[in-house]
Amino acid sequence: MENINEVKSLLAVPKDIVITTHRNPDGDAIGSSLGLKHYLEMLGHTVKVAVPSESPNFLNWMPGANQILIYDLQQEAVKRVLEKPDIVFCLDFNSLERIDKMGELIAPLKAKKILIDHHLFPEPFYDYDLHDDTVSSTSELVFDFISLLGDKSKINKTIAECLFTGILTDTGSFKYSTSPKLFRLVADLVELGADDTKIQDLVFNSMDEKHLRLIGLVLNERMEVLDEYRTAIITLTKQDYEKFQISRGDTEGLVNFLLQMKNIIMAAFIHEQPTITKISLRSKGDFSVQEIARKHFKGGGHKNASGGYSYIGLRPTVSKFKQILPEYQEALLNNDL
Repeated sequence: MENINEVKSLLAVPKDIVITTHRNPDGDAIGSSLGLKHYLEMLGHTVKVAVPSESPNFLNWMPGANQILIYDLQQEAVKRVLEKPDIVFCLDFNSLERIDKMGELIAPLKAKKILIDHHLFPEPFYDYDLHDDTVSSTSELVFDFISLLGDKSKINKTIAECLFTGILTDTGSFKYSTSPKLFRLVADLVELGADDTKIQDLVFNSMDEKHLRLIGLVLNERMEVLDEYRTAIITLTKQDYEKFQISRGDTEGLVNFLLQMKNIIMAAFIHEQPTITKISLRSKGDFSVQEIARKHFKGGGHKNASGGYSYIGLRPTVSKFKQILPEYQEALLNNDL
C-alpha cells in the first residue's frame, strides 16, 4: 500500500468512520468489514458498517453482525451515517456501482475513501488503496492492512474469527486462491484465538430443513450436464423461490456441488430474481470464468468465481449461456487439472 504513513496519520486521532461492502454481502464481505470494525474501534474511532442488502443468516453469529445497517431496510439510518464521515472504507468491491444507491451517496463525499479489495480492474474512486487481485480474499488484505500499520499484536480472538470466516468462505474451505502466505496467515489467526472447528460448524452446519430439501431438488431435477463442454448447469425459477421460501443465503454454495463431478470444469447457477436473472459461475484449474461474466453477462469477479446478470429471463439466459460455450470448448476440453 502506497502512502501507508499518510493513512496511519489519518487514523492517529479518533474519527467518524463508515465501512461498506458490496450488495448481497458474502462471508468475505461481512468478515472483512467486521474484522476491520473491531480493530478501528480498538483505536478509539466511531465505526458504523453499512451495506446495501442483507447477508446470509449463517453469518449472524459474528460479533457486531447485529449492528450492521442495511440500506434496503434502513435507508434513513444509512443516509444519516453517510452525511459527514471522516473516512469511508470500501471493502471487497471495485466500483461504486457494486453498492447500488449507496454509491450515489458516497461518491460526492469529502471523506477520504480507502479501498481494500481483491477484484480485478478497480475504478479510481478512492484516495488510498490496498489492492491485490492475486490474494484469496479481502479478509486476507485486512490482516495485511493491520500488519502494515504495525498493529498485528492488536488482532484479538474476535478480529481473528471474523477474518478467518472471510478467508474460509471465499476460498471454498481452502480449495481456491490459496498460497503459502495464506496458510501462514491462517495459522497466525488460529494462534491469535480463531477457533477453526467452531467456525466451520457455524458456517457449514447451520442448514434449515428446507435448505437440504432444496439441494435435493436442484441436484435431482434442475441439473443439466453438458459433457461435450465439461460444463454443468443448475437453474431455479421464481416459483421455486416461492415454493421453498428461499431466502438470502439458502442458495449459497449450490453451484459448487457441480464441480464435485470429476470431469466438470465449469459450473453455472442461473436463477430468476424479481427483475433480473442472475448467473453464478465457478471453474476448476486454469479455466477462467471471469471473461465470460464480464463479456457476456455485465459482471466480473475472479478467475474461478465470477457472476453476472441479464434482463432477458431465465430460459433465454440459459440459451445464451449455451450458445457461447463453443467459443470456450477448446479451453474447457484441454484444461489440465
